[in-house]
Amino acid sequence: MKLVIQIPCYNEEENLGAAIDALPGSIPGIDVIEYLIINDGSNDNTVKVAKEHGVHYIVNFRRNRGLAFGFMAGLDAALRAGADIIVNTDADNQYCAEDIEKIVAPIVEGKSDYVIGERPIDDTEHFSKMKKRLQHIGSWTVRTASGTDIPDAPSGFRAISREAALHMNVINNYTYTLETIIQAGHNRTAIASVKVRTNPETRPSRLFKSIPAYIKRSSATIIRAFMMYKPLKFFFVFGSLFLLGALALGIRYIVYMCLGEGTGHVQSLILTAILALMGFMAILIGLLGDVIAANRKIIEDIQYHVRRIDYRIDRIEDENAANSNEKAEDKANE
Repeated sequence: MKLVIQIPCYNEEENLGAAIDALPGSIPGIDVIEYLIINDGSNDNTVKVAKEHGVHYIVNFRRNRGLAFGFMAGLDAALRAGADIIVNTDADNQYCAEDIEKIVAPIVEGKSDYVIGERPIDDTEHFSKMKKRLQHIGSWTVRTASGTDIPDAPSGFRAISREAALHMNVINNYTYTLETIIQAGHNRTAIASVKVRTNPETRPSRLFKSIPAYIKRSSATIIRAFMMYKPLKFFFVFGSLFLLGALALGIRYIVYMCLGEGTGHVQSLILTAILALMGFMAILIGLLGDVIAANRKIIEDIQYHVRRIDYRIDRIEDENAANSNEKAEDKANE
């Protein structure tokens, strides 16, 4: 079994060396471990440091493309390298590299396809009270939208099986962390969480630049993903709010009519009609979105099979099976 550990990098020459040196050289159940960095348009010596520390693969961008794009490019390169498991970690050495063994264990044991490291958020000293609160609120929102029980949705410390990676898509340009969980929940991917440790802060977060910006972009990502994967539910709830408003105003108007005061409340009747129309339109959009979502599932299934052909997955699996049989025969002969 082959593990590829990928590290997205943007001007990380000061921290990358320590992060690479901390990576494990062997893990029970893993035959080969290789390292990959995604150089996201760095203008320092990030690539030089990576080469000096023995990185096996380097994906280079001429300009900064963002964390989400870099993550998907890393998955692509890792799958082409024949990875059975892909671990994503940070270049600032935020996560304890020894815990890679913990997050790959559920995949090695065949229990999960997607494992997310749960950080000790409340015990992390460099997280402000507001940031801790936002992390918890964001994770709760993602759990609600995805139907999963992941306690630390924004965590970037993840292990992904080849099968899960083949199904994975990221549409937004901000971050992969939230959308991929909602996608995994929608696709019924076997997803799990394990507790991991973190190291002291080496630099400020580049994703969490300000609280308003974080709330705005994370909220937009969650809402967009929810609309994509559960459009009927989203627009039905949205439309129902308008219909309830129309119903309340309609009942109010009827009461005034019964009291003989209806002529002075024609505006309420007009607003009732507008709200009812908006509610029905929202539900209709949800129905259309549900049809589009069904077509997207078909396209994703086609994409999955195309990826298997493109990455020569069937050949790799056959070779792995042959190697396993040879090892079994050698042990039997011994």
